[in-house]
Amino acid sequence: MASSSHASIAKLKVAGTWAGLLEVETEKWTVPMLREEIAKRSNMGTESINLIFAGKVLKDGTNEEKSSLSQLGIKNNSKILACRVSVEEGKTLKNELLADDERNRRLARIKAAVTALSKRHADGALPIEDFDIQLEDQSGNKVHFSETDRLAIMTGLMLHTSGKRFIRKQMFTEALEALTMGEEAFSLCNPKSIELVDNIPILQIDMVWCYFMLRDIAWIAVAGLRLKNAREGLERAHGKDSSRFRLLQAGRTSELALYLRLELLEGVVAYHSGQFDKSRKFLASAQEKFFQLQVPDEALSLVMSMGFGEGDAKRALRMSNQDIQSAVNFLVVEREKTEQKREDDIRRRNEIMEQKRYGVTPLKKAVDLQRLTEVVSIGFEKELAAEALRKNENDTQKALDDLTNPEANTALQRNIELRKRRRQQRATDATIEQLVSMGFERSRVIGCCPSWWLLRASHASTARTSQSRYHC
Repeated sequence: MASSSHASIAKLKVAGTWAGLLEVETEKWTVPMLREEIAKRSNMGTESINLIFAGKVLKDGTNEEKSSLSQLGIKNNSKILACRVSVEEGKTLKNELLADDERNRRLARIKAAVTALSKRHADGALPIEDFDIQLEDQSGNKVHFSETDRLAIMTGLMLHTSGKRFIRKQMFTEALEALTMGEEAFSLCNPKSIELVDNIPILQIDMVWCYFMLRDIAWIAVAGLRLKNAREGLERAHGKDSSRFRLLQAGRTSELALYLRLELLEGVVAYHSGQFDKSRKFLASAQEKFFQLQVPDEALSLVMSMGFGEGDAKRALRMSNQDIQSAVNFLVVEREKTEQKREDDIRRRNEIMEQKRYGVTPLKKAVDLQRLTEVVSIGFEKELAAEALRKNENDTQKALDDLTNPEANTALQRNIELRKRRRQQRATDATIEQLVSMGFERSRVIGCCPSWWLLRASHASTARTSQSRYHC
């Protein structure tokens, strides 16, 4: 017992408000305990101290508070930086971290609900696996958010997309369920981060559309409020009278169909609320937009003759006020953007697959491919360099230290071989289960078929349309 207790004692190198070696029991100590000890040695209050390890602020009041230092990756000779903050700043930081943790918990609950919803609709209407999104503004430039905001926006967009799929299938109850969860996901974002994004106003319009398709008059009051918020949101995103949108889209107007739906719904809500003059105004404006959306057959035929689809041609002509040359220019640019996006998506998917092959760091982060390229350019083998970065939390200097140290380099190679063997073992186990599910006895499969044959049999069986019999 004494030896195991002694093994958990580590010496931490602390710098900043207090400098020196601090002996701790990494299996028992938590972040609050470490903060209290360093604050005491610094003659400061705990709220005036920030602790940083491996480039990450150690948080109180979150799941990390319950984790031991060893679970956070802190071990013997780990370096801890103690930074001083004002008491008020410390309180603010703590409140922000608590709020961030609460947002993460709510996101986890929403994702669990998404999973439950997807099990009820196994037709692929809720794509929840390997979800990766590049967020862009209306001019096509990538937008960068905090990790929590990015996850919340991705979840909201995914649920909105699913809701629209249900609407197209006229499954309005299911659509409203998905859209409501999407609205909650968006609500977890920093309002300033999404005030120029028009997805949220469009989601509000889609929710009101579901209310009326379900013919539930009880939603009238809520519908009016949602439409008011949607109009204000579109004005923030597109500018007053769509001025910002037209500027970004080279003078083209925003899609009138969206505003037609908005004004049509506003007219219906005003009518059922007894505001008849207001209702007539909205419906008259919606009718005017409807006529503007009609595309002459001649113009449509001419644009389609240049190799564009009917839907794309109609949309381009509507956005260009029926100007054929402007519509064609728009479609050419859109086609180039689509092709570029397709290439970017393929590249990003390949990057994700490559990162999965290398595994994750002790803190569950992917290998940084940019740093990997830098290390490989020096002359190191790629897989070995990736393992060095993975082991050292993407710290380039520490990775180089391991790569140039013969003993550490040998350990890296052993880890790579061990991971390869584990992958092969998982593939072999999966193949055995596949053959057993086809009716073969497990003992015969394991006893008389070598691993290379199992792998080959797995590939062959997927190509067969009917069950075959194998003789070992």
